[in-house]
Amino acid sequence: MLLGTLLVLFLLGGTGPASAHAALRATDPEDGAVLKSAPRHLTLTFTESVGLLDDSFRVLDPEGRRLRTGEPEHGSDGGDTARVTLPARLAEGTYTVAWRVVSADSHPVSGAFTFSVGKPSLTTATVDTGPAEDPATKSLYNIARYLAYLAAALLIGAATFMAVCRPPDAPVLLKLLRAAWWTLLAATLALLVLRGPYETGEGPLGALSADALARTAGNRPGAVLLARLGLLAVAAVYLVRLTRRRKPYGWAGAALAVGLAVTWAAGEHASAGIQVPVAMTSSALHLLATAVWLGGLAALLATLYRAHLTPATVTRFSRLAFASVTVLVVTGVYQSWRGLGSWDALTGTTYGRLLVLKLVAVSLLLAAAAVSRRWTARLATADAEAAVVEEKERERVPEPVGGPPALPEAPRAEGDVPPPTDPQRRALRRSVLAEVAVGAAVLAVTTVLTSTLPGRAQAEAAAQAPAVIGASVTVVPFDVGTPGGRGKVQITLDPGRVGDNSVEALVFGPDGGVATVPELRVSFTLPAKDVGPIDAGLADKGGYWGNSFLNLPLAGKWEMKVTVRTSEVDQVSETRTVVVR
Repeated sequence: MLLGTLLVLFLLGGTGPASAHAALRATDPEDGAVLKSAPRHLTLTFTESVGLLDDSFRVLDPEGRRLRTGEPEHGSDGGDTARVTLPARLAEGTYTVAWRVVSADSHPVSGAFTFSVGKPSLTTATVDTGPAEDPATKSLYNIARYLAYLAAALLIGAATFMAVCRPPDAPVLLKLLRAAWWTLLAATLALLVLRGPYETGEGPLGALSADALARTAGNRPGAVLLARLGLLAVAAVYLVRLTRRRKPYGWAGAALAVGLAVTWAAGEHASAGIQVPVAMTSSALHLLATAVWLGGLAALLATLYRAHLTPATVTRFSRLAFASVTVLVVTGVYQSWRGLGSWDALTGTTYGRLLVLKLVAVSLLLAAAAVSRRWTARLATADAEAAVVEEKERERVPEPVGGPPALPEAPRAEGDVPPPTDPQRRALRRSVLAEVAVGAAVLAVTTVLTSTLPGRAQAEAAAQAPAVIGASVTVVPFDVGTPGGRGKVQITLDPGRVGDNSVEALVFGPDGGVATVPELRVSFTLPAKDVGPIDAGLADKGGYWGNSFLNLPLAGKWEMKVTVRTSEVDQVSETRTVVVR
């Protein structure tokens, strides 16, 4: 079961670009802007505060050479901005900016944009559209995160089960606690070591760098992981007391559980965005309730298979699980509202769809729990009936005649109640096993969910993204069928209204960089009025094609025909519809 869940997580985590949690709101200069004079600074604005890396900005000139820039820093508007100083003089042409930052909830995010000084030009630099993380590093990091979630749930849940439900002496629970502690220790160390290459987008071998480890120890995500290691050292002392049959301090165990939960709240969604104090409290309570419920289920299952378990213990856990579910509902509703922001985001974003999947899994978990409660009631009834039968049998035994008097029977301990009938025990085992299986799936979905851009942040970024007012921008892919003959043409029609318009066209090659072609023709036809074709009359402007005086006399849906010639004999034509108002 666990291996299958890990494989699913590995596949989910290793495909496609990562969805980080800080979304880019704006760039200054804007993407694609043509400036009369060179800017002195580049400024990026995000939806939440971000951390900066030594290599947060890479600025490439029109020939693809990297410029010497200042140190990355936050802008005057606060931690949600990133700023870098450019050289005093920039030559005319198109510059490419590749950037990379770490969002406040510890996930890296990267991107690229271009701007031009004087006029656009041919550039050999390419825009990075790849994933923000190395796929292998990302997969290993996500597996370690899942194991940390799983181990924390087992550690907190099993300890709570022992303290509150008071099961009979079961060495298997001590073994479960030790296994959970060692797993959480190993997963935390793996996260600490992989944190450096995860942030910089390097392969797993980047974890061998001493500089990467030192950089991790100096930032907030690294500090959270170090704090978790410290709490695990204290937890080891607590477990030693349990192993030696010494009475543990309940308040110390509760404090350790809360501290461990806070290390997750401080490094995930709750640490950024709106209402951070409330969100971190809610996140910590949500994790604790999840651990008490799912970890307690695992402890209950282990005890059912390895030791005699009384109905009283199962009943106590049922009450504990009900309290945990109540906390989960309250905190889950708040966190869903905070992450989604609107009902549309529930089905219109990846975050919302994952949340729906998690809700379905939790519903299945509740259904399995209901079945378990029914078998628990039958188990208690069977146990009570067995006790009555045993009492009647004792009453039928005659008193001994002669000989030494019978010794009084020692009082029966709670754990010595005769075992229930096999059918009830087997049925309860199966239902609890189903709960544990679905619970593992819930933790897997939660792990993926915490690596996905929240719907609220996505909507906020889209609402504040800069737009070209009144202009029509159309991207037309082309492929002439020869090696290197693929690319796309970006055509801007401004203002896209009846009358005079300017047309600018940029040709991008297969590598994403601006390319040069021998000829580019664009014409417009209005089929509804039988007007056209009207040739746009584009001229090569030295890196881009343009014409400032194209007259489109009527409003309507115009067919724009784009013809790209890449050599003396290779050319292709594509048609797109543009609306003129």
